[in-house]
Parts: sequence; C-alpha cells; structure tokens
Amino acid sequence: MFRTFLAPLRRVPHNRPLSFRQKPRLEPVKRHLPPAPARADAARGLTPFPPHQLIPIGGHGPEDVVADSSGRLLYGVTDGRILRFDPATGKEEHVGETHGRPLGLEMLADGRLLVCDARKGLVRLDLASGATEVLTDSVQDRPLRFCSNATAAQDGTIWFTESTDRFDFEHLEGAMLEHRGSGRLMRRAPDGQVDVVLQGLHLANGVTLDEDEESVIFAETDGYRLQRLWLKGARQGKVEILADNLPGFPDNISRMRNGRFWVAMVTPRNRLLDRVGRSPAFMRELIWQAPSWLKPDPKRTVWAIAFDGRGRVVFDLQKTLRNFYGATGVVESNDRLYLVSIELRAILSLDLCAVCDCAEAHAQDAA
Repeated sequence: MFRTFLAPLRRVPHNRPLSFRQKPRLEPVKRHLPPAPARADAARGLTPFPPHQLIPIGGHGPEDVVADSSGRLLYGVTDGRILRFDPATGKEEHVGETHGRPLGLEMLADGRLLVCDARKGLVRLDLASGATEVLTDSVQDRPLRFCSNATAAQDGTIWFTESTDRFDFEHLEGAMLEHRGSGRLMRRAPDGQVDVVLQGLHLANGVTLDEDEESVIFAETDGYRLQRLWLKGARQGKVEILADNLPGFPDNISRMRNGRFWVAMVTPRNRLLDRVGRSPAFMRELIWQAPSWLKPDPKRTVWAIAFDGRGRVVFDLQKTLRNFYGATGVVESNDRLYLVSIELRAILSLDLCAVCDCAEAHAQDAA
C-alpha cells in the first residue's frame, strides 16, 4: 500500500540529484476530496482512439507544445532548448533556449514565443534571432518559484500561472502531499505591471482565454478541476467552476479554437493519494522523504479531453500504448492532435479526422 500511495508522485522526473536536506519541510493541511468518478477506473476513453504516429524528437521531456501559423510545432526540452518541428517536411530545428527549464508555451500575435520557465520566470523568445527577454521573474518582491503556463490577449495582456509558490519544479510532489493550495493566477498588463488575481489554488497549471476573450479558463491539477474567471460582462470578476471532480490530473490547456479546447490528462486519479489529505502530518513527511526507488511510476496511459466553452466533454481520448504515456501538453493543428510528455523524447500525432468532421472544422476556420 505504501508504494501505491506514491504512484502519482512520479509525474515530474528529478533533473539533478537531491539530498535529504535539500527537500523543504512540509506544512500539511487537512483536505477532504469528493470520491473520484467511475471514469477514473476506465482504461479507454468515451471517444474511439484514432490512428496515431510516434515522432521522435531531439530532446527529452517537452512539457508543452504549441503550433505556429504555419503548423510547425514548438516545444522546450530539459536542457533549456526550444525546438521547432515541421510535420510537412519532418525537419526539426533549434530556434533558441532559455537556459532554464521551459514548461508552458504560448505563441504571440507578433510571431514571438512566450515561455514559462520553471527557473527563469516568464520569458519572451524572438524566434528569428533567438534572443530572450525575461518579462517577469518576481511578483510582489518574491521570486517566481514555479512559473507554469501562460496565455496572451490581443491587447498584450498576459495571464499566467504559478503552480506553487512554496516548492520548486523538482519538488512538485511536496505540494501534492501538503494538500495546501499554494498556486496563483496572475495578470501582466501591457505596461509590465503584474498583479496576483487569484491565490490558494491547488497546482495552478494550464490556462487559456475563450475565443471572445470574455473569460480566462485555468486548470488546477491537484484540484481535479477547471475554473473560469470572467473578465467582461455582468459576471466580471466572478470565478466559477467549469468542470469539477475530473477523473484525472489536468495539465496544460490548448488555445481555445472552434469552440473547444484540449486538456492533457497526465494520469488517472489515485484514491489513496486523495486520502493522504486526511492523514497525519508525520505520515506525509515520511512519504515525502522516502527514496525515489520506493515510488513506482503512475499508471501509464495516453489521455486528452476536449471541452466546449460550457465545460462539456466533446471528445475523450484515452488508450494504453507501449511507447507513449503521461501527456502533459496538447495542441490541435491541421486536423491532427499532438501530445507531448515530460517523461519522453517524442511527440504523439493523432488523426482527428477519424473522430470529428474535418470538413466542418475547415468551414469554421474559414468563417
């Protein structure tokens, strides 16, 4: 049972050896979660899994993936490089680097790339020159510890998340064992002013704007939910739950298009991990300090869910594959769905025409 407790906590590989003393102490809180839905136990999604292809890449651990206006894919790897892959030609190229650990990505309207770097903060990369600019590395006089994902509005406003302000990227499992909401949603205005909009979030992660930019939608990985903050209209300033008690851990969110957005689901819920929130502090500290060899891998599955603007499931794709698992990033481009995993050196490409009407999607794009 002890090993089973730890299964979901292997989601992030350690990039450097960590000693006992390097781990910060936990400050656990009691937390009662609702029972996981039955969907958490299923090995397949509600939508038939489409034909797929594995694409090897020249780096390990892309945490997120985005597509530019030409359909080329961009992703950051463990050593800080940003790579670009063209599905039409099969060519991969090195377009820049952050000298940190790139996580969430967002294409900007001017062709530059926004990068959430776990060690550098919010970074902007000029893809033509390779030059980088740190936009934000601290908020309220405190360094960003875990800049996670970002989305940008047409007026230049950037919405971004910090998964936890208590733990670094390498120590993510500590935040999960604490069950203490320490994530934040922040807004960077076009003039550079940064404000904390929401805090106390349970591993704030993927984020997107709806198509009319009336609201910002974000995931709480350890909260098993998607939330929406209204930016305009009668509900301006209000936060509402868009999808609650999800069957797995939601990670990065793709940009909302054609009335839907995709969420990468890393792994299914683990009922024992949920119950850790009610366990004594000393037990969680023992789990936290346990050596890595006691911590088995989480359930290896490929999973992505598409939601519409009202939080309803549009597509639910899940399957067990031999050579791909643990999706952390997802993007839809040119009738394909591309998934990346922080655990692997590959991109998984799915044929969306097998599960949806591509002709209809083209018509919506043209309109």
